[in-house]
Amino acid sequence: MNSDPILTRSQSRRDVLKTFALAAVAFVGSRLPARAADPAPTMAPTPAAPASAGPFSVPPLPYAYDALEPHIDVETMHLHHDKHHAAYVKNLNDAVGKHAELAGKSIEELLTSLETIPEDVRMAIRNNGGGHYNHSLFWLVMKRAGGGAPTGDLGGAIDKTFGSYKDFQTQFTKAATGRFGSGWAWLTLDPATGKLAVENTPNQDSPLSAGRVPLLGVDVWEHAYYLKYHNVRADYVAAFYNTIDWDFVAQRYANHLRSV
Repeated sequence: MNSDPILTRSQSRRDVLKTFALAAVAFVGSRLPARAADPAPTMAPTPAAPASAGPFSVPPLPYAYDALEPHIDVETMHLHHDKHHAAYVKNLNDAVGKHAELAGKSIEELLTSLETIPEDVRMAIRNNGGGHYNHSLFWLVMKRAGGGAPTGDLGGAIDKTFGSYKDFQTQFTKAATGRFGSGWAWLTLDPATGKLAVENTPNQDSPLSAGRVPLLGVDVWEHAYYLKYHNVRADYVAAFYNTIDWDFVAQRYANHLRSV
């Protein structure tokens, strides 16, 4: 399967901000789509996370903490990004630090070859590496004033696969609300066939580890929604549709489809 480096190794604050500002993170022989500038935020854009003691670091949000209001509240964004994501990165760095041969591997290399990871850190890398990768993608598939329905090639592929965008939403919502306990719901691409699918995964497992490319994901761990939506996960999932950056997801689809 092709590499999908949405994540970078440790970078300086200046380099990280430049990377997100230009949306120039490499994908499968191409680049992320340029994102239109958000309207002036009511809160300052997020700074780069403090330097991490290891090869991986928390990427800054590409928008202000309050950019997704009223659908995802600012308090949840601070807790989710600054605390939960940071904890995954710390634990991931601790795990890879125990084996010198792991220090030079990308997160994609780790997650797509879990069977080769030393057994004493395999589960830690599966859980925390998955948490790092999944969340880094999660921040990017949302934007201020997102939502609507996908168009172009991705819109056509969704209609062909699921019947319509509404039918896709029904299946995606079912995957998100039907995941017992913590996990994720995904729109994925099979890189061998170019086919789309809706699926869910437990905990922080990534579709990458099963040979599929995650195009869009929603975090259904309670920390992602409990402050605002309490125990009503379905309301959170319904609100998530209003944040999706379909232009980003469509470009991601196009980038990966070229290699099929």
